[in-house]
Amino acid sequence: MSLVNPVSTWPNPTRSSVFRPKPAILNTTHLPISFLFAGKPISAVLTKEYSHQTSSTFDFKKYMLEKASSVNKALESAVSLKEPLKIHESMRYSLLAGGKRVRPMLCLAACELVGGHPSTAMPAACSIEMIHTMSLMHDDLPCMDNDHLRRGHPTNHIVFGEDVAVLAGDALLAYSFEYLATATEGVLPERIVRVIAELAKCIRSEGLLAGQVVDICSEGVSEIGLEHLEYIHLHKTAALLEGSVVLGAILGGGNDEEVERLRKFARCIGLLFQVVDDILDVTKTSVELGKTAGKDLVADKTTYPKLIGIEKSREFAEKLNREAQEQLVGFDSDKAAPLIALANYIAYREN
Repeated sequence: MSLVNPVSTWPNPTRSSVFRPKPAILNTTHLPISFLFAGKPISAVLTKEYSHQTSSTFDFKKYMLEKASSVNKALESAVSLKEPLKIHESMRYSLLAGGKRVRPMLCLAACELVGGHPSTAMPAACSIEMIHTMSLMHDDLPCMDNDHLRRGHPTNHIVFGEDVAVLAGDALLAYSFEYLATATEGVLPERIVRVIAELAKCIRSEGLLAGQVVDICSEGVSEIGLEHLEYIHLHKTAALLEGSVVLGAILGGGNDEEVERLRKFARCIGLLFQVVDDILDVTKTSVELGKTAGKDLVADKTTYPKLIGIEKSREFAEKLNREAQEQLVGFDSDKAAPLIALANYIAYREN
């Protein structure tokens, strides 16, 4: 049985051969599953076992609040209320509904890490959040996850209707590229072209959309393995986190070696984000999450807790966190502090 259709290139995950698709976005740095069961106690994440620690003087809560405030102001300005009112109201409803702004923060922090000024990467940070918001709006639709709650509020299609929600998501996607191209200042044109290409690669049919479609086609399919699940999440979740970090690094003036190290960092925390999300889905309530809890179980989706249990999932999360932080060794410790703290925040978030 094919996951997609008779002419699909996707291997059957139930065959004895290893499920190992080779999309361009993975390149040669595909994360191995072999380290999954070699984890140490989860408490080790916050000990000196890590080779790169957050500065004791770094106030992560203050950093998050300041960056989120800056991003929210930039988003408010970027997407104004204008004609046609209905679609712009829909766009702003979801875009300005709050959220942790993790992706924009990653973009800004990566820019600063390589020596750039955060204002240089702010348009890119906003563009990434527009795309992330679009993906949530579409993911919540009845034809997808059919969710009624997002960030503690009714989902977009509940408020504006399915037709407007689809179009508003499309509008955010299109505008994200326009805004990135026209609002970025003080950057060489070739770097702007490069970040536009990187952003497109992250969401194309071999990026975020690949993870989404394989996830949909995998619902109800038995015997889905770890590599299949990893492929879904490296694309559906990690791809946009990767884009966030890589765009910031390029706009900040990072060299190729720095960009690739940060790309690996982002892939690790991207997969980490989803592993933690899977854990939270079965351990938290809808009120605690601000979205519908337990929906993966209802949809019979394969998750890390379902495959390996909650404790092994937590060990895997610890491994990914360590792997991510290893990529930051050699960077200025003060400038790396936000990314280290963000990795730990993703690992230990409660919603």
